[in-house]
Amino acid sequence: MVWCKMVVSYISSNFLMKERYLAPFITTDLKKKMVFLAGPRQVGKTTLSKQIGKEEYKEYEYLNWDTLSHRRKIRQEKFEDGAELLIFDEIHKYRGWKNFIKGIFDTQKEKYHMLVTGSARMDLYRKGGDSLMGRYFSYRLHPFSVAEILGKGFSKKSVGKQMPLLIHPNADIESQALMNYGGFPEPLFEKSEEGLRRWHRQRVDRLLKEDIRDVEVIRDLASCQILMDILPERAGSEISIENIREDLEVAHSTVSFWLSIFEKFYYIYRLSPFQSKRIRALKKEQKLYLWDWSEVIDQSKRLENMIGSHLLKLCHFLEDTMGHQAELMYLRDRDGREVDFLVTLARKPWFAVEVKQSDTTPSRHLNYFGERLNIPFLYQVVGETGVNFKKNNVHVVSMDRFLSNLV
Repeated sequence: MVWCKMVVSYISSNFLMKERYLAPFITTDLKKKMVFLAGPRQVGKTTLSKQIGKEEYKEYEYLNWDTLSHRRKIRQEKFEDGAELLIFDEIHKYRGWKNFIKGIFDTQKEKYHMLVTGSARMDLYRKGGDSLMGRYFSYRLHPFSVAEILGKGFSKKSVGKQMPLLIHPNADIESQALMNYGGFPEPLFEKSEEGLRRWHRQRVDRLLKEDIRDVEVIRDLASCQILMDILPERAGSEISIENIREDLEVAHSTVSFWLSIFEKFYYIYRLSPFQSKRIRALKKEQKLYLWDWSEVIDQSKRLENMIGSHLLKLCHFLEDTMGHQAELMYLRDRDGREVDFLVTLARKPWFAVEVKQSDTTPSRHLNYFGERLNIPFLYQVVGETGVNFKKNNVHVVSMDRFLSNLV
């Protein structure tokens, strides 16, 4: 109980008003083009957007498509006099949103800066060869991580190099808090098991019945809900659409469609196996993880999911802020050898990570893949504190030390 109160006090006093890690990059890019900010429901997009508006502009206007009065103003294109920044939230639900945004930007970009946020489909905006091409920068906002809470972490000088693996004060407190409550602001700051359970139920229910249903056609909502309920049990495992299809008694294409929707709405993400002629790698099997790892009950799987989410945040950060081609994958061959994560830069291996709850004996699979794929850096991350040594080319390190050096 004393430890819990200490964590609540420390985080509440230091981070409720903390600048999010993407704020300076978004602020800079708003002077050049529109900025699209995407990410899961309740990850803090609105708070970040309003914070930028308040701190960087004399006046700004926030307009949410889900609010009736705001919707009228958007359709009539009537904005507050003196506003320098326009923030459009959830406007992707407006059928003509692309032409609307394009029109405002092309005719009034000298008057307004524009920030567009949404909990879904922003990843698709990047891929569309539409009229918005060349008019925006795109960012993905992730939940809080150890390094972000500490205000420390990754440096541009670290790209392509070994992690410095410095130990930061309070890294263990932040790691344990994130492990227990996830990285979404509300449950992380509240630090209540009861509050976390209620938040899970409300978030998942609203995600499916409000956000997804607003833009996607789901005919069998009950079965879709069951699929969402069973996914936390399968986090960290290879996802078999055929097995799920049999369990739910629906078509293979239906399960595939639902999973793609969950991915678009930042509920899950999937990792593919790395392909190389040097190993007999699997080709199709993907592993599934949740954006909110606190939903995962099994502690070893939750740890793996949390590490994976921190690594995905690093990859998205490198891509969105620096333009690097960074990707998170995993390693597995047809003989059953497997390593949990591989981070690549420009499609070449950068570093591999194996996650263990407490086992500090270096994984043989790490060295096996490291030798065959010429992976520069190998890490075995363990859930226990105070671990930091190197053996057989594998750096075995505690999660608090490792994660505090990321983003």
